[in-house]
Amino acid sequence: MENIQHRTFFVNGINMHVAEIGEGPAVLFLHGFPDLWYTWRHQMLYLSSRGYRAIAPDLRGYGDTDAPPSAASYTAFHIVGDLVALLDQLGLDRVFLVGHDWGAFMAWHFCMLRSDRVRALVNLSVVFSPRKPSRIPTKALRAAFGDDYYICRFQAPGEAEEEFARAGTRRIVAKFLTNRARGPFCVPKHVGFGGSLDKPITLPFWLSEDDLNYYVSKFDQTGFTGGLNYYRAMDLTWELMAPWTGCQIKVPVKFIVGDDDVTYTTPGFKQYMEGGGFKRDVPFLQEVIVMEGVGHFLNQEKPEDISAHIYDFIQKF
Repeated sequence: MENIQHRTFFVNGINMHVAEIGEGPAVLFLHGFPDLWYTWRHQMLYLSSRGYRAIAPDLRGYGDTDAPPSAASYTAFHIVGDLVALLDQLGLDRVFLVGHDWGAFMAWHFCMLRSDRVRALVNLSVVFSPRKPSRIPTKALRAAFGDDYYICRFQAPGEAEEEFARAGTRRIVAKFLTNRARGPFCVPKHVGFGGSLDKPITLPFWLSEDDLNYYVSKFDQTGFTGGLNYYRAMDLTWELMAPWTGCQIKVPVKFIVGDDDVTYTTPGFKQYMEGGGFKRDVPFLQEVIVMEGVGHFLNQEKPEDISAHIYDFIQKF
């Protein structure tokens, strides 16, 4: 870990913190919520030891990267714009792309908007979601899963932040990282995202106290608004993506998910992935891996397996 270098770049109007290690073909890692570059620590060390340059930014709104206050500054266009500007700063024409959670969502959009900059994609947990012209995302999710669905609960500015503050940063981060709930992930207000505050949270074998402390130190600094703004910009991204309705993902793709992932157990996921829709929309999809007994943060829960899956795929290109 001490060999990972940290730099800050001015990209697309913000200062972006970037962790980096290794030399060779570049692999750009994109994290999700509530996460940081740190989620990729195992994969960065693995790939850098095998001749790759591993690059993992704190995305806009997270960690040591700037967090613009307006939710309207967190569309896919902003995030992809940040990343294209980062590649330009680093002098990189094309990269291998690896995404998880919101990072996977943004990786799909990166490939749709700028496939010329991507050699191949490995995405974790979140499948491609083609734009449906008649379905505004948050309204569709509310209709399908109700007001207690977590994405719906995140929409009102300040509400989730207040609830997180009552539970405390440490408990909120631990609850999300250790969550094994089946989808759809619904959290009634009387239960709260922190759950029963007198019930201790046992960390799994793959998340140490030092790991948790790193996360807590960063979210104590920044709060959660930056990350929550990704959810609040969903409808705006949908609106702005109208010209790309019907576009396919046309880069080589490997997709990995755990069968205990809240995404995998949410209604509609398996039907889309296994029923032909995924392959239709992602025609160069080459591999789909479903890992038995593995949850949402699979790159941390099964670091060696995920690292090997990434390496085995990208070395083909």
